Amino acid sequence: MNSIINWFEIPAHDLDRAVAFYEHALELSFYRETVSGIEMALFPHEKPATGGALVKADMFTPSDKGAVVYLYTPDLNAALERVVKAGGKTVFGPEVLPDDIGSIALIIDSEGNRVGLHQPA
Repeated sequence: MNSIINWFEIPAHDLDRAVAFYEHALELSFYRETVSGIEMALFPHEKPATGGALVKADMFTPSDKGAVVYLYTPDLNAALERVVKAGGKTVFGPEVLPDDIGSIALIIDSEGNRVGLHQPA
């Protein structure tokens, strides 16, 4: 086992809007597919790294409560500026963590999800 995290999903009411938000905020591109009736936009990753997706289906509801997924960014301050320009907001941070862990921030995305951003040291 490389990681306890196997896969993650971030709910979206409007998948096109969510994709546009994350593509702008984190400067990345998504691969889209539908699996078992669930619309998905997959975050880029290379195996064996953990993957995840933005998802849209009746069983998924965006929320600012509950578990927080932290997404990588090489430049936290620049990402936070793009978050605001893309229609999100910063809730917390940036905060420098001890022991050379890096810096983190919490945001609310275009769908109302609370998501963490992490810039390694």
